[in-house]
Amino acid sequence: MKLPPDYADRVYAGVLGKVIGVYLGRPFEGWPYEWIRKRLGDIEYYVHDRLDVPLVVTDDDISGTFTFLRALEDHGSGAALSSREIGQTWLNYLIRERTVLWWGGLGNSTEHTAYLRLKSGIEAPESGSMERNGKVVAEQIGAQIFIDGWAMVAPGNPELAVQLASAAARVSHDGEAVYGARVLTAMESMAFVERDTDKLLDTALGYIPPDSVIAAMIGDLREWHARDSDWRRARARLAERYGYDKYGGNCHMVPNHGLIVLALLHGEGDFAETLKIVNTCGWDTDCNSGNVGCLLGIKEGLAGIDAGLQKGLDWRGPVADRLYMPTADGGRAISDCASEALHVINMGRGLAGKQAWAPRDGAQFHFSFPGSVQGFQVADGEAELSNVALPSGERALRIDAGGDARVGSPVFIPSLETAKWYENRVYQLLASPRIFPGQTVEATLSAQADGARANVWLSCYGEDDETVTFDDDTVELMAGESRRVSFTVPALPGPIFSVGVRVEGPAEGVRLEALKWSGAPEFRLERPRHRGAMTHRAWVNGVDLLTKGFEMFRLVQNTGMGLLMQGTREWRDYSVTAEVTPHLVERAGIAARVQGLTRFYGLLLAGGNRVQLVRMLHGEDVLAEADVEWRLGGTYRLTLQVDGDRLVGKVDGAVALEATDRALDCGAVGLVVEEGRLGVDRVQVGAVA
Repeated sequence: MKLPPDYADRVYAGVLGKVIGVYLGRPFEGWPYEWIRKRLGDIEYYVHDRLDVPLVVTDDDISGTFTFLRALEDHGSGAALSSREIGQTWLNYLIRERTVLWWGGLGNSTEHTAYLRLKSGIEAPESGSMERNGKVVAEQIGAQIFIDGWAMVAPGNPELAVQLASAAARVSHDGEAVYGARVLTAMESMAFVERDTDKLLDTALGYIPPDSVIAAMIGDLREWHARDSDWRRARARLAERYGYDKYGGNCHMVPNHGLIVLALLHGEGDFAETLKIVNTCGWDTDCNSGNVGCLLGIKEGLAGIDAGLQKGLDWRGPVADRLYMPTADGGRAISDCASEALHVINMGRGLAGKQAWAPRDGAQFHFSFPGSVQGFQVADGEAELSNVALPSGERALRIDAGGDARVGSPVFIPSLETAKWYENRVYQLLASPRIFPGQTVEATLSAQADGARANVWLSCYGEDDETVTFDDDTVELMAGESRRVSFTVPALPGPIFSVGVRVEGPAEGVRLEALKWSGAPEFRLERPRHRGAMTHRAWVNGVDLLTKGFEMFRLVQNTGMGLLMQGTREWRDYSVTAEVTPHLVERAGIAARVQGLTRFYGLLLAGGNRVQLVRMLHGEDVLAEADVEWRLGGTYRLTLQVDGDRLVGKVDGAVALEATDRALDCGAVGLVVEEGRLGVDRVQVGAVA
């Protein structure tokens, strides 16, 4: 597979278009066409403020799209990736009734139904089949809303894109739902090399049966468009022949796929016009708008999105690249369009046989895409932010401030109010911080003129959830010279939620070229010293019940195995220690290199006075086992060290188990409970001694 020369920028535009489309349609999802016309009129720009909801929100369209795609990273199967493997990815990243999906119940929510099938041992694609779930459930919209990534990893190769998307769609869907997914995937893949919508449709139709409902509907829409350019009349015809009243369930594929094709035909490649049409038409607005935005982002590029500026439509500014992706991998929850685009790009490069791309030596904030700000906004003072090209050909974030100003980007839930807003929402915001004490933060700064001063700052939550700000030493910047500054993050009272740069003096033209953090974390949690709610929210909750008892944490798991997790995939070699008190449990202990609910190393107290060192990799392998005396209600200090391929487990300071394994080389820490109650105190994470 040959990648287009502008592949990276087009993927970023596709991700950005997807996110913009979802945020545009999300506030009025499910509204009837008549309500939208009466209350909002034509949807020409964001309306979240008119409905008193945030712009940047958690949503299944975003989370599912970039989460399920991770099967390519995790399984390494390349083009041969199977539905079974993608189903395993669902079980790894989805926290039951909390993340990604609409948990609407068996037979009501298609994705929830498929998840329950997977949990019961029914593997994909049977988990999403008509034979198992019935025609109506199997043909809802979800097969389509999650497919954009499969097209973006296979640019100009619709056969591969359709193969991957079909495998993904069949985890939860069947029939016409899969056909709609194939059409959109083929169009998005071809959009990297072809801009004519009719040619895209012609190619896509070759991947579905000509006698399918989707094929017939596309034929009708093209015929109506050819003889009548009024999209409102086309929408009326679509509703009459293919509307919701013709198909069962909550959100059927057929009518919504029809709106996507209708909008693409009548929008004629104009990003703003096409989004206006698909959103004003109603039905599943965020899903349809997200797919349309992604396709047009790929097809028209960043220039197509930015063309709205000529009409006063700044699509990118309010978003500032920000997105939330809550899963069992909490370190990825607070993300941005550039970061997610880079993951997609490297999966595409892998399929093409190319090495991974690591801008700015793997910096988390690298600003490599035109216009990208990676979540940076003004936190204090007055400043203007822009993305600029440097003489080297690389890009940077330019900060123009009239005086002192702080700019920053979130690395955890950005406020207590935000956390509370999501408590009873359909799509919760579970996240882990991305930066921790003990790690090294490094920034590369430059300026256009002498005399500007700058420093890196961090904001964290205090013991009572108040904001505490740490400032590194201020440095003076010389014109035309890049200066690299670094520091070790000190012990702080609570989770770090923002990182940024403060500029002082004649501060026009200060450029943040890159900002990164690395190394093993060093932190210790004890109940009397950590009263704030955000300290507890920094742990991603994958257990049935999490409460505060006499212990710092009380974990309860009714069936199966549950984890409480904190950290990021960037952690590699470290040690985790916790004092655990098992009560009526099958097994309990700690975990390292956690990459979700079914990918980790665990040190577990087990029945029969045993201790086990296990590898969970979508299935369990016991790497080592030994006798150790323990009892229910007793408290034990467990330590698990991971250093390269060497694993060491200790009980009360004495080495109990050792093993060698290379399957998992990075990941977060976790507390593990299997069917029962576990008390935990004094969690400590640090470098391996």
